[in-house]
Amino acid sequence: MRSFAAAEDLSAVVGEALGEDCRIVGAERLRGGSKKGVYRVRLAGAGPASVIVYSWAQEENFWPGTFDDDGADPFAPASGLVPFLAAQRELAEIGACVPRVLWADGSGRRYGADVAVVEDIPGGTLEALFETDPARAATALDHLAGTLRLMHRHQAPRYGRVDLLQRGGVSLGDSCEQVVLDRALRDLDEAAGRDARIGSVRSRLDDRLRELRALVAPRGEFGLIHGELGPDHVLVNPEGQAVLIDIEGLMFFDIEWEYVFLNLRFGERYPALARPALDRRRLDLYMTAMRLSLVAGPLRLLDGDFPDRDLMRGIAEHNLRETLALLP
Repeated sequence: MRSFAAAEDLSAVVGEALGEDCRIVGAERLRGGSKKGVYRVRLAGAGPASVIVYSWAQEENFWPGTFDDDGADPFAPASGLVPFLAAQRELAEIGACVPRVLWADGSGRRYGADVAVVEDIPGGTLEALFETDPARAATALDHLAGTLRLMHRHQAPRYGRVDLLQRGGVSLGDSCEQVVLDRALRDLDEAAGRDARIGSVRSRLDDRLRELRALVAPRGEFGLIHGELGPDHVLVNPEGQAVLIDIEGLMFFDIEWEYVFLNLRFGERYPALARPALDRRRLDLYMTAMRLSLVAGPLRLLDGDFPDRDLMRGIAEHNLRETLALLP
């Protein structure tokens, strides 16, 4: 049975951020996180009405097995204060909107795990606004499109996670397309072992991935991408601006990887974010790889005790059907 933080557990870190005079009147763990805990802490007094606390305690990680954040692998699960702060700095420096960090500690002495206190953005997620306030959502979507252009124009000569590159590290592999292929083949093996429908076409999918990879030409410049940018990872501030969250996986990579994910998550609203002149061959490879990832990943998560199990089953089933539809 997992034990999550209560209001009294968070009082010390909030006090560090806002001063010992602040008074906590309640705390709730927000839904959706699978690698870290996200808590909204309500406050009384002259300061902000609430703040957000990120906790990277092991109890907050729902992924089964040993959590191995290998920063050299761009697709290794990114978690912890170091990648979060590196991503927050990179985005803020280029003018993208991210929640302001009020206090952070990676020593474990104050809380027992990596922890950060950040400002609470009161406008809710873009995903929710699509339903409740379409006009406001359209404004935020336009702002998000501008943020993406800003990020993708911000380029580097090497690919990899921002925190790794800032330390002078080198990513695994020799190209983005090869990293994607290697990951897709692992996901294919895993998905085939878990579902007979994938298993029955395993060799065809293997051949298809290798054929698509062979068509992709080398590239020497890489844009800054979020990597998992759905409307649930975008908050909208009172000014109607798109504010990016869940940024730990921020990396320099082929921007086509970003646009494949955007296409899947934004659906009919994707044209507002679309960009011309993307590499069609990369898009074809990355779409097939992404679909397989969204089969294998959710099924792997279900090996543990992740609470929203129907959601994960639905994601896996939908993407399994879409994967099969990609076969020629």
